[in-house]
Amino acid sequence: MAGVLRIGLVGAGGRMGRMIAGLAATMPGVVVAGAAEAGGSPHLGADLGTLSGMPASGVIVTADSAAMFAAVDVVIDFTAPAATAAHAALAARQGCALVAGTTGLESSHREALAEAGKAVPVVLASNMSSGANLLFSLVEQVARALPDDYDIEIVEMHHRHKVDAPSGTAITLGEAAARGRGVDLAAMADRGRDGITGARVRGHIGFAAL
Repeated sequence: MAGVLRIGLVGAGGRMGRMIAGLAATMPGVVVAGAAEAGGSPHLGADLGTLSGMPASGVIVTADSAAMFAAVDVVIDFTAPAATAAHAALAARQGCALVAGTTGLESSHREALAEAGKAVPVVLASNMSSGANLLFSLVEQVARALPDDYDIEIVEMHHRHKVDAPSGTAITLGEAAARGRGVDLAAMADRGRDGITGARVRGHIGFAAL
């Protein structure tokens, strides 16, 4: 289809997958042309439209990710770290762009995405909202402007289905604060304090998740 951007969704049955399918249906020049889930998912064989609370679309959720990657222009991935790393390699082989919103990534997963980015466009973001990205920028500026006797504590609360902590958004906030202070977050982060931990260390960046 000339002039139409063909989107594929992996993790199509998840909250973000279904939301993206619904939004894409309202956007001119965009069509969801494929949907995939992991083997064993209860959503396999479902119509993506009905799964997303819309009329049937004819797009059936499949476990054959490779075929879906070959049939679309860009894949949007909200899955799990190991799956996202595998999808990055698949996108590079199939020549399609990848947008990844998966959180909880470790260095090996990020390396896989960086390697794929040498062959195809890759976007990785812990939070896609404009408000959150504005906040990242503001936090970096404030952290740069204030001395380190101002404590930085990042406290977040999520629903019971949240699988990673700290969240990707919280980590990105911490990275922004660390950049502002000119320090390495890995060396300055305090996560999940418990018990008698002693006085908090000046300049450290605390994380707490509910």
